[in-house]
Amino acid sequence: MKTLIVGGGLSGLALAEALESQGRDYVLVEARECFGGRILTEHLENGYFDLGPAWFWSGQPRILGLIDRFNLMKFNQYSDGYLTQENEMGQVQRGRGHSTMEGSWRLEGGFGKLTNILANQIPDKRKRLNSVVMKLEKTAQGCIVTLKCGEHIYADQVVLALPPRIAATIEFKPPLPTITNDAMTKVSTWMAGQAKAVAVYDTPFWRNQGLSGDAMSRMGPMVEIHDASPHYGGPYALFGFIGVPPAGRVDEHLLKQHLKAQFVRLFGPEAAEMNELYLKDWAVDPLTATQADKDPIYAHPTYGLPEVMTNQFDGALQFAGTEVASEFGGYIEGALAAAEDVLSALR
Repeated sequence: MKTLIVGGGLSGLALAEALESQGRDYVLVEARECFGGRILTEHLENGYFDLGPAWFWSGQPRILGLIDRFNLMKFNQYSDGYLTQENEMGQVQRGRGHSTMEGSWRLEGGFGKLTNILANQIPDKRKRLNSVVMKLEKTAQGCIVTLKCGEHIYADQVVLALPPRIAATIEFKPPLPTITNDAMTKVSTWMAGQAKAVAVYDTPFWRNQGLSGDAMSRMGPMVEIHDASPHYGGPYALFGFIGVPPAGRVDEHLLKQHLKAQFVRLFGPEAAEMNELYLKDWAVDPLTATQADKDPIYAHPTYGLPEVMTNQFDGALQFAGTEVASEFGGYIEGALAAAEDVLSALR
């Protein structure tokens, strides 16, 4: 029984690694040039900076289990010092409140370290990059997947470890029921409308000022900022979630100018001396976001696998990814939970 996993993010990688450990027949294909999906870790000197998810928490046994299993290290989000606030007039106040993410954990080396380890557990013959799936056909003999390059891959069952909205862009033959397709397109892709900026520095000058690096702004472009420095040593960093809607951040050069100006307003003139300013706009990543994902999400969606998405292609089609997880949907833990859910459902 051959399984084809489409999507090499955390969920797809975890599922492939589990099938490998069981000696099962499978292939993992990923459209990007590297594995990881929405996990993206940039490196500068000895620093590591997550431009996708960055945190996990106690009470999430799957990610904690993986960290222990691979002898990785977790550390507490830096939270010593005061909060910085900026009102809608650009006036800055300090000293009211403390870190809003105290108690969160980060992974030493960034989450990219984890996805790299998982990918390395999978033999080369079982994984492929730069493989965009265009069509999925169910026949009496099994499933036929057509790649953008025109190649066909044959499998008995297929797992779409993708955001449902991205999965819905695949051509299905026979077509999925309209009610199923509608359900897929209504599932908000977690983080897809987000943009994140990371400013890297030689020193953590904000800590020397008694600041945690946490900031809240009503002027922007960033609405929420936190310390993003490595656990030990430098270079050090601050990162911010950008609150400007996708349509208002298409000019990257202009956006970076406003980001630099805001860092200076919040943390002083030293903030202008950046070694690097990373910017990742997930809303313009076609392998993450669709047009529907450009609409802002104001609260954490209620995730899970809709009933109408189950038992498709006579059970030969399964869905994974954090959006369809039975618990912790929208989190790193949810991606692992979804892989676990599918593993128990595969033939």
